[in-house]
Formats: sequence, structure tokens, C-alpha cells
Amino acid sequence: MQISELQISQVNSQIQALISAESFYGKKLEEAGITSIATQEDFEQLPFSEKNDLREAYPLGLMTAPEENIVRIHSSSGTTGLPVIIPYTAKDVDDWAIMFKRCYETAGVTNMDRIQITPGYGLWTAGIGFQNGAEKLGAMVIPMGPGNTEKQLQMMMDMKSTVLCSTSSYALLLAEEIEKRGIKDKIHLKKGVIGSERWGDKMRQRISKELGIELYDIYGLTEIYGPGIGINCQYDTGMHYWDDYIYIEIIDPVTLKPVPDGEMGEIVITTLVKEGAPLIRYRTHDLSKIIPGECPCGSKYPRLGTIMGRTDDMMKIKGVNVFPSQIEEVLREFPELSSEYQIRISHLDGKDTMRIYVETNGSVDFVELSEKVAEKVKSRIGFTPLVKVVEIGVLPRSEKKTKRVIDERYN
Repeated sequence: MQISELQISQVNSQIQALISAESFYGKKLEEAGITSIATQEDFEQLPFSEKNDLREAYPLGLMTAPEENIVRIHSSSGTTGLPVIIPYTAKDVDDWAIMFKRCYETAGVTNMDRIQITPGYGLWTAGIGFQNGAEKLGAMVIPMGPGNTEKQLQMMMDMKSTVLCSTSSYALLLAEEIEKRGIKDKIHLKKGVIGSERWGDKMRQRISKELGIELYDIYGLTEIYGPGIGINCQYDTGMHYWDDYIYIEIIDPVTLKPVPDGEMGEIVITTLVKEGAPLIRYRTHDLSKIIPGECPCGSKYPRLGTIMGRTDDMMKIKGVNVFPSQIEEVLREFPELSSEYQIRISHLDGKDTMRIYVETNGSVDFVELSEKVAEKVKSRIGFTPLVKVVEIGVLPRSEKKTKRVIDERYN
């Protein structure tokens, strides 16, 4: 995607704000002798920003607007070190709600829908993001938050919720519970707006079929407002993202050079109008591509492909680079398997081993199936894993994000 004249002027405003605030990025720009840009080439000379930069700014080093204009903070989970604190101005909060409202509208949600929100509230951006957008739309919000599946299902039936907002893991858990209790005829869901983790086609089809709903994939990250910066439309040809608020480039994660539209690489995001904590060329480590051309829905907003994983998802086993998405693609070829799997990597007797746990129903030969899966995985990645077939429901279900890869080599 070429950067437009308007976007260049917006980036220049962000540059000025960052330099004035003497933020970490403002200092980077001053060191590089950059105070403004005029062309695409200039833009591509701007330094990247990384999550570690943001962590080092803890607690409020990212604050770019005067404190009297800051109305809220949100934070990343901080599971791998210091959390990242993102300050928001009232305009940032409103801009985010406008983007999220667009997401709902793109999914065909209206102000007559009843939206049940199951992601967490608080410092995490999910719950409150889903809520602000729904209120902006004028829909009825049922702000459940996470957990308490019993109560979730009760409210879903009594309130006749029509839209479910959740992680894919929790949508699956709810689908299985509804099936188990035989209450599908009491559920009025029509659509699911699903975010916060990568999920494969198999899981998508299973949730859609079991709940009888249309599914929409929402994109976002705490550092860039939160969920709501992009969503797929009914034609499901990629996620439309709001290029009046963010500029997206796709780079080669090794050379760090932009790749052509249609080519897979790492998503890099620049905020165009953010006040509390603007970010320029922020490396998300999410892998996707820009989809060229027009969408059949007629939307003028550009599209991102499905998120295929993260650059840091990669596992190095026996000298081979393996991505969970490769394993998922193989498992998809076996209709008798459920969508759930778990990969465990360990180091035994001086060598790496990879175990893959998969689920199936009791009508197949577990030993024969495990051999077939192992053989197919070997043809894809070059070495044979140990495959263990278990009954459906044995692998853990999660109310948040399901941990699918457990690397025991470093524990």
C-alpha cells in the first residue's frame, strides 16, 4: 500500500508530537536527524518501534499528550516482562469506539442486536473495546466479562443475545456446553465477533456449525487502541482495516524491507491521529499480507489477509523451523479429528522430541490414526513427531486464549 499525501501530513503531525514530548521515539528521530517526511521513501527511512521500546518506557514514558488530557490507561498482559502502559485521551477513546462501531456495522450488527461480551474488562483492552463500540452503535450490551459459563448461558437464553463477542477458545467451550446441555433451541445467537488469537478454518467451521452463527474475525492490539482496527466482511476475503486511523505496511521480517501487496510478511502499524501514545512503524510480529484489489462488498477500506501466526511462534526443532499453522494445515486434512490440538516439545536423551496431542471420537482406531497423522506431518516438516490420539474433550478448553504450544526444553 502506498502512503497517501494526507497520511504523510498526519505522520508529520505525529512526528512533531513525539519530538515535543521527548518520548523514546522522539529521541530516535532526533538522533536520525528527522523532523518530517515528504515521500514514501522518506517514510521507509523512519526507525521501527518495538515492544521492548514500549516496556522500557514503563510506566508513563509513552505519554505524548499533556497529562490533563489523559483520561484512561490500558495495558498489555506483561506475561513476558514489564507490562506496556498505553495512555488514551478522550479523543483516542472516541476514535476507538468509532472504529469498533464500523466493525460491528461491517459484520451486519445493528442497534437492534443484543451483544453479549465475554472477554475481560479492566486493564485489558478487550471487554471495554467491544462495549464502547456497541454503545456507539446503539445496541444493547450484556457486559458479562469472562468465566462463569453457567451464568453466561443463562443470560444468553434469558436475554436472547444475538451477538457473541469472545475469543475463539471460549466460543468453542460455549458451543460444547450448549451441545452437552441440549439447549441449542433456546439460544438466539446469529453472529459471533471473535478476536485475540489466531484460529484455523477447522475451529471456525466447528464453532459456526455448532452455534449456527456467522463468524467475523476482529483484529487489534493493545498498543494500537485495542481490538477493532479491522474486521472481515460477509464475503470473507480478508479483514478491512481503517486506513484513516492507521497505516499498515507488510515487511520481510529478516530484511525489514516492505514486500509487495499480496506477499506474506510482518504487519507494521503507524497510528495517524493518536494523541495519548502515537506509534510509528510499530512491529507487531503478526504475519499476514495486504490483499490487493477491490472487495466484492464495495468497501473502500483496504484489506489484510488472515493472521497466519507470529514471527515469534516459530519453533526450532531438530534444526527445522516449524510454525503451528503448518501442523494445523495437516490436521485439517483429517475430518475425524476435532479442531483442538496441543504440541509439546521436550529434550530427551540429548535430542529434541515433538509430541502432538489430537482429539477424535471413539469410532476410529486410535493407533492407526496416530500413525497416519505422524506420517503426514513428517512429509510436511521433515521429521516424525510422536502423535497421541485422545478422546474429544480431553485437551484443555480455555476462557481466554488456549495455549497450544508448550516448550518444555527451557523449563
